[in-house]
Amino acid sequence: MRRLANAIPSALALFSALLAALLAAPAAAQDAALPDTPIPYSQVAPRKAPARAAPVAAPSPPAATATPGEPMRPGARLAPGQPIDPADLEAFVDGWMTDAMTREHVAGATVSVVQNGQVVLKKGYGFAKLDPRRPVDPDRSLFRIGSISKTFTWILLMNEVEAGRIRLDAPINLYLPERARLPGRLREVTVRSLLDHSPGLEDRALGQLFENNARRVRPLELYLRQERPDRVRAPGVLSSYSNYGTALAGAAVTFGKDKTFERMAEEEIFLPLGMTHTTFREPRPDRRGLPGAMPARLRPDVTDGFGWQAGGFKAHSYEYVGHAAPAGSVSSTAGDMARYMLALLGDGTWNGVTIHGVRAAEAFRTPLQRTPEGMNGWPHGFIAYHLPGGFRGYGHDGATLAFHSSMVVSPALDLGVFVSTNSAGGAELAGALPGALVRRYYAAPAAFPRPGSPDLAKAAQRFEGAYLSTRRANGGLEGFVGLFIGAVDVVVTRDGRLLTVRMGQEQAWVPDGPVDEGRFVSADGDQRLWFRMADGRAVSFRDAFNASTQQRAGFTERLSTLALAAGLAAFASAATLVGLVWRSRREVRQNQIQARAGLIQALQAGLCLVAILLFAMWASGASDLEAVFYRWPGALIVTASACALVLAALTLITIAALPAVWQGGRRVDSWSAGRKLLFTLTVLIYAGFSVLLALNGALEPWSR
Repeated sequence: MRRLANAIPSALALFSALLAALLAAPAAAQDAALPDTPIPYSQVAPRKAPARAAPVAAPSPPAATATPGEPMRPGARLAPGQPIDPADLEAFVDGWMTDAMTREHVAGATVSVVQNGQVVLKKGYGFAKLDPRRPVDPDRSLFRIGSISKTFTWILLMNEVEAGRIRLDAPINLYLPERARLPGRLREVTVRSLLDHSPGLEDRALGQLFENNARRVRPLELYLRQERPDRVRAPGVLSSYSNYGTALAGAAVTFGKDKTFERMAEEEIFLPLGMTHTTFREPRPDRRGLPGAMPARLRPDVTDGFGWQAGGFKAHSYEYVGHAAPAGSVSSTAGDMARYMLALLGDGTWNGVTIHGVRAAEAFRTPLQRTPEGMNGWPHGFIAYHLPGGFRGYGHDGATLAFHSSMVVSPALDLGVFVSTNSAGGAELAGALPGALVRRYYAAPAAFPRPGSPDLAKAAQRFEGAYLSTRRANGGLEGFVGLFIGAVDVVVTRDGRLLTVRMGQEQAWVPDGPVDEGRFVSADGDQRLWFRMADGRAVSFRDAFNASTQQRAGFTERLSTLALAAGLAAFASAATLVGLVWRSRREVRQNQIQARAGLIQALQAGLCLVAILLFAMWASGASDLEAVFYRWPGALIVTASACALVLAALTLITIAALPAVWQGGRRVDSWSAGRKLLFTLTVLIYAGFSVLLALNGALEPWSR
């Protein structure tokens, strides 16, 4: 069973990487105004947005941002406020991108960099399509930017807040159509809790967040009602990234308006900024009840998504996210995103037009949560980045199954960086480029790797153990799979480095201050971890993105417990079947109840082995993310769950039969004491295994 325990995490590695950064979700339309038609850009001139009436509610803690004019970091190439030479920048980015794209198997990428009110770099790399080959055009090639889409949703929301039509501390239900309102305890979810991802909802994605069939795209209100997650904690307790929460916010901004969310984004953001190649709409047939589809003029520029298989690129299906559009359906170009970054750096104003007020701009740089320095406090929906050199950045990351993107703006440097890739392996490239650029020009040189700590080696037991992410489904088959996806093991090496091990991927950390304070920094970068200590022992930790909390896993939630239980059950099953074959060749003395109990246990053995085998087969194919998302849950894992459910039901029968099995004592027609003991031991193993599976949602083949 050790091989099985190791095989499952390995097979789910790519699946884990995606969900850790999963950043997308679709939105639909108001019934009365659907379908709507995209506004032709030629018919709408850029305009100034309406003035915002009411100020934003008083923010929580003040943002600690750097200010232009501060001194140069010792050893840095440039001082804050000193612009980057465009030729040097292009040479650096060209080399960096070429190396990263080759290493990470990325077919195409697009990049834009802005500074001091100007576009200093705008470039495409590789190919947008491979059959026939079409190079990436930074002004035309449409890349899926995933959860960067959320920043547009937050702008629309804060515009409503500034206008006095939405209050941050009011329940979100006040601004939702009746069919999308949250029932029961979910009514406590506030607008503010959506902005900092603390609505207290579980996170579900499989089988519904991405679709490869346009006919499965639903109106937003229907999606919100049908895919409503369960509450797992009170709102405002901790941040745990929620695509569903952003979709709720998108429904709220259009409540009471005779327009779709897509139209609202076009009128208030895209058209004023001249973002003619940016849209929440997707290339599908128009259908009654849905917002208008992507305009025909944009469809030829849609970039394909790719995966790397058998030494070559394989085109992915188009990823429809329109049913939760506010969370992630935007397609855009590097050129349009450059305009957007210039507006963000200009406090919402660029080229004479305004997309949000100055107070909203302040909110987008003001954390909603009190967090340690360097941790994202969710400044009204945006992500706060801790950049090299101690600079603060704001923006968002984004990911779909095939596309990975990042957008970071730094007011202190008057700098904005956008990058997007069209390949499943591009996550590391997209996440690393903004920091690499800031490090090259504005940060002091750093020596890597950082040395370990003898004090940490002595305190290893305070941190070591199994942890589990709060960002997962709460029960059902997706909850069961989430135990493998969200599991993180923490170990401390002899040389005083802390290792986090997730799905076979290791990352090393060293203390960033006294060990007792639980602060860690990456051994070879700027990422950070913060452990929460209680009675001198770590109980949870968070990283700089603060998108989830890794909590110490309970005994029944640990992968080691599951592996042990599965190993014992498999061994007991194999021994039962071997014993059945061996005993069939000789006379067996048993009473009628014992004979039937033995037959049931033989059936259990077969079911147990089939269930474990089928789950292993499903896990072995889990690296195919398209198949996992689009075909969830699939015949393999459903059949495995059904077999395990029948196994559990038969276990109840064998438990009830135990007293009768033990009757007979030394009678000639009864099992021996040894046979009775082995039968009882097997019953206990199956019972324990069944209870463990039930607690973790694996006995629910009807679930999604």
